[in-house]
Amino acid sequence: MTKIERYIFLEVLKPLAAVLGILVGLFACFSSARYLAEAITETLGLALMLKLVFLKTVIALEVLVPVALYVSIIIGLGRMHRDQEIIAMRAAGIRGTRIIRAILWVAIPVGLIVGLLSVIGRPLAYADSYLLDARANAELNTDRFQAGRFYGNEDSGRVVYINKKNESSGQMSEIFHYIDKHDAKEIIVSTRATQQAAQDGLRNELHLFDGTIHRLMYGEEKDEVITFEKLVLYIDNAEEDIGYKRKAAATVDLIHSEEANDVAELQWRLSRPLATLLLALIAVPLSKSSPRQGRNEKIFTAAMIFALYYNISGLARTWVEQGVVGSFPGIWWLQVVLVVLVAIMLLPEFRTGRRVP
Repeated sequence: MTKIERYIFLEVLKPLAAVLGILVGLFACFSSARYLAEAITETLGLALMLKLVFLKTVIALEVLVPVALYVSIIIGLGRMHRDQEIIAMRAAGIRGTRIIRAILWVAIPVGLIVGLLSVIGRPLAYADSYLLDARANAELNTDRFQAGRFYGNEDSGRVVYINKKNESSGQMSEIFHYIDKHDAKEIIVSTRATQQAAQDGLRNELHLFDGTIHRLMYGEEKDEVITFEKLVLYIDNAEEDIGYKRKAAATVDLIHSEEANDVAELQWRLSRPLATLLLALIAVPLSKSSPRQGRNEKIFTAAMIFALYYNISGLARTWVEQGVVGSFPGIWWLQVVLVVLVAIMLLPEFRTGRRVP
């Protein structure tokens, strides 16, 4: 890397860290606000809620990192254009290919990082986030329940209330459990309860002690009242409830799948490094500006192009998922269009300036 290329490299790298930090911070704050509004902290607790925000941020990095690089190139080269540094380089005989080479020194490593995030980090983060979501929505997982609150599920018609709870031991007292079954409404009232951890892969168990079961039957059948000393309710395993999720599937497994959804997911992951590199190259001609031209105009135009590309790429993935477009060309046709666009936009860079050492 020559001094000129090193200088351009640093001019792009400086805003990259700042832009990426801002984007990650904004996304994390937005995710936190959404989960707080949904009362996730009451179901998972603050620590697990923060972990869920972290996982969502890791998933978003495959988009946030290319955005940050794209904007940083426009900011860095745009400043050099406004300060006429690029003009001075041209006058000194430095060709546009030297600028492109300097951008590649940044874009290629960033593209490889995005590839690792997409191929490895994305499925791992999705797997953990699906598990946390399942735990948050688990109906009878009393580990997430707080004393003095009602917890209900509209789909199953279940309502659970715990009057007192010892957070250290997990012991609960004065429990109310209501569920609307197909043949009766069932109310369980218990003086105390404990939740037992799963053993040998079995489901967790909720042990209720010294209580009564009130069954309010539909139709002409008589209602029932049953007294019990101990009653065991089984808690569904959150991992079993998740089932197969293609976004959480390992990339190796997707390679051997012929399902349209899996093919679309695989092609999306593999295309992220190439998309990062091509968008970085597109940013080079978009960064051109005159000293009198404001930076906001260029950033707005660049943002519109970036948003258009990602909307079309999302549409291309949906077409593959729905079978509108086959596994070939899949979503790769969009990358071909982007390659052609990059070649057209960068062609003038190869025609200007003379080569100097």
